[in-house]
Amino acid sequence: MPPNAFTSGHFLILPVKAHEIYTSVDPVLVTQMLDWFRTHDRNVYKTTVATLAGNRKLRPIFIQKKSLADQYAWIHRTLKLHSCDTIGAQLLQAFLMSAQQPMLAQFCDGMGIHHDGKGSVTGDLPPSLDSERLAATIDLLISLFDPKLLTLYLHCFNLQHPGGWPELTTQLESNERLVLA
Repeated sequence: MPPNAFTSGHFLILPVKAHEIYTSVDPVLVTQMLDWFRTHDRNVYKTTVATLAGNRKLRPIFIQKKSLADQYAWIHRTLKLHSCDTIGAQLLQAFLMSAQQPMLAQFCDGMGIHHDGKGSVTGDLPPSLDSERLAATIDLLISLFDPKLLTLYLHCFNLQHPGGWPELTTQLESNERLVLA
C-alpha cells in the first residue's frame, strides 16, 4: 500500500495532498462546494472548468455542454488526478475561506489562534496544538457542523503545517467521527 493511502476503510494517513482528499471525500461535499461556487462566485466555477479542461487537453465547451450532474462528476474525477493538485487545493481553500467562515472562526477561537473574525489566521500558525484543547474544540464543532465538512476542513488545515501537526494527525487517524466519506 502506498504512503498517504487508506489505513482502513475510513481514515487517511497524513499528510495528504488535495487530490487524495478528493479521492476520499464524499461526492456530496464536492457537489455542495460546486453548487456554492455556481451560486456565489460563478467566475471561480467557470475558471475551474476551463483550467481542468485545459489540463486534460479538452475545450471547456465540451464540459459545459454536459448536464450539471455530469459536469460535477467530471470535475470530481479530474480533481482526483495528481496533475490537478494545485487547482484542487485552491478550490478547497477558496470554498472553506468563503463559504465556511463560521466553522473556521470557531475552530480558531477554540484553539486560541488569532484570526480576522472570519477564520482567516492573522500572524503565525502555532508550532504545536494542545491535544486536550483540540479534542474539546473538535467535540464542539462536531455538534455544530456536518462532521464530514469539519473533517474536510481539518485535513486542509493540517496541510498548512509542514508534515501536519502530530496532534491533529492523531485525531484524524483515530477519531471515528472524523471521516471524509
